[in-house]
Amino acid sequence: MRVRSFIKALPFTHPFTISKGTKTHQPTFIVELELNGIVGYGEAPAIAYYNIPVEKMQADLLAKQTFVEKFAFTTPDRYWHYLHHLLPLNGFLVSALDMAAWDLFGKIRRQPLYKLFGADPANMPVTDYTIGIDSTEKMIEKMKETPWPVYKIKLGTDRDIEIMESLRRHTDTPLRIDANAAWTKEEALGKITAFAAMNVEFIEQPLAKDDWEGMAWLYERSPLPLVADESCVYEQDLAKCEGHFHGINIKLTKCTGITPALRMIADARKRGMKIMLGCMNESTIGSAALAHLGPLADWLDMDGPLLLSEDLATGLSYDFGKVSLPSSPGLGITVQLE
Repeated sequence: MRVRSFIKALPFTHPFTISKGTKTHQPTFIVELELNGIVGYGEAPAIAYYNIPVEKMQADLLAKQTFVEKFAFTTPDRYWHYLHHLLPLNGFLVSALDMAAWDLFGKIRRQPLYKLFGADPANMPVTDYTIGIDSTEKMIEKMKETPWPVYKIKLGTDRDIEIMESLRRHTDTPLRIDANAAWTKEEALGKITAFAAMNVEFIEQPLAKDDWEGMAWLYERSPLPLVADESCVYEQDLAKCEGHFHGINIKLTKCTGITPALRMIADARKRGMKIMLGCMNESTIGSAALAHLGPLADWLDMDGPLLLSEDLATGLSYDFGKVSLPSSPGLGITVQLE
């Protein structure tokens, strides 16, 4: 097996702002695995909150490249287990390699990944479209620029209710709210109570990731479902989220790949919790992996390629929130890196 890597900085169509800051480009790390002439691709975007820059991913890969390539590849889950121990401090890199391994495996088996996952395309939820924090006028302008069946609204300001009231005057489309851990529990309850009358589907990560006492309090009182993001990173976090959140947001990069994501989906179902599949502004490479898992989830946040003005692959199609799965083997996409 041979591995290559690439670092890219993908520009956003509009500056992307959440409660933690603003960025104009999304740094992302791409890996390419080749085995017997068959090539698989994986992607891991750099997110400042998790403090794993793309340079760190590439440096760690180069340092362990011999071991990454030496593995006698048979199945992605065995490869993930090997990588998990080989690179214990860089889950983002493990995720990219795991994704590439699944792409490779699907091509070897000559099957699109959704078939290997037992996922029925008929059950694909629509993806939302994210509206980042901005002036109220600009947020309204972004919605009008991209008509969509459901929007995800980034909040975490001192004018959250005012923003939502203004948006509601311009659309009756269902909305999802992501506070990115910006509220206190009392603030959250007050705002969520107001939002409950505004056709809001759920609230994502209202409190700080480790405020379990506050989340238990809010869970008992919230009139809307609560979804964990920063509080649910790895598989072992899911058990803690039960009784504190109604659902979890699984992101491939943060949970270290498709392999653990499949286990988290099964675990969440056993616990009666809702499942959201979320993106980190990946290109079509990483978004395709989410798409193949999409039919296994209740909610989908897969708008990365829609927010970017440049992409690294083709093969995914979006039609007013509806995502069509590629029928080609593996991820089913055509990658364009050079």
